[in-house]
Amino acid sequence: MSDPARGGHWIRPTPTGLYVEPGDFYIDPGRPVGRAVISHGHSDHARSGHDHVLATRETLAIMAGRHGQDCAGAMQAVAYGESLVIGGVTLRLAPAGHILGSAQIVLEHAGQRIVVSGDYKRRPDPTCPPFEAVPCDVFITEATFGLPVFRHPPDRDEIAKLLATAALFPERAMLVGVYALGKCQRVIALLRQAGYDKPIFLHGQLGAMCDVYRRCGVELGELRPVIGMIKEGLAGAIVLAPPGAAAERWARRLPEPLVAQASGWMRVKQRAKQSGVELPLVISDHADWDELLQTIDEIEAPEIWVTHGREEALVHAAKARGRKARALALVGYDEEGS
Repeated sequence: MSDPARGGHWIRPTPTGLYVEPGDFYIDPGRPVGRAVISHGHSDHARSGHDHVLATRETLAIMAGRHGQDCAGAMQAVAYGESLVIGGVTLRLAPAGHILGSAQIVLEHAGQRIVVSGDYKRRPDPTCPPFEAVPCDVFITEATFGLPVFRHPPDRDEIAKLLATAALFPERAMLVGVYALGKCQRVIALLRQAGYDKPIFLHGQLGAMCDVYRRCGVELGELRPVIGMIKEGLAGAIVLAPPGAAAERWARRLPEPLVAQASGWMRVKQRAKQSGVELPLVISDHADWDELLQTIDEIEAPEIWVTHGREEALVHAAKARGRKARALALVGYDEEGS
């Protein structure tokens, strides 16, 4: 590998997104481009309208499920570990552990390796392969939970809390707010892993992505739509719905719903209170503060770029560890996968 002091200037931030100049492609661009490499299927990273999209098979399936089969001019599937050369840049995808199909973009050019993390997490997830630490010269990382206050508890403890609450209030429905892609399927899989084998009920907006996961080989057990159920039949049931569904008329069909929400943001008590959440479940699909630092230490990249999230704190921590670091402050990324 070459001297990292050169800074990796063949890849640069632009208003559209990260641009890889010798390959003439963008990574997770925020507007339609000629050639896009997509890290994962969340809509703030995987937008429609590109002429050509390269991603994992699972991410392409998610994009087609969300945006339609004609969401891009052409779609090219690349398996984890498979290498190809684009304009002199060698590219391969490594698991990011964020959601099904999520990938880090590993780029090599002119003797230098740069890894773009996309969104990632470090703890086990039954629905996707685990994060792979790839040594590199420049590591381009997210920092969604890049503050020391964000330290996520073990997932099993949060699921145990949900199951204990359901047992304590058998006359009420447990209404759990989850994002439709990634969080929904992960919570289902964690419940199954904990031994919960009863049917899990879904809001109508969640079924399509569960079907995509199943077609990609992820087993979720018995899922049923809430529509068509009588209110008494949902007593004691676990019902998954988009965040905020408790405020909709839809929720009236549930018996005394006890509102929970699964998100890394549930660590912030005021945020949970403002959302009307009775049972905050700190289950995140992103690395927490300790895991971000763990990743920087493991990868040992001399240079760290931070794309989005709480950039400044992570930049400061990386510099304190002897790394060169900078914040890119890319815009257009939201909380869909938190």
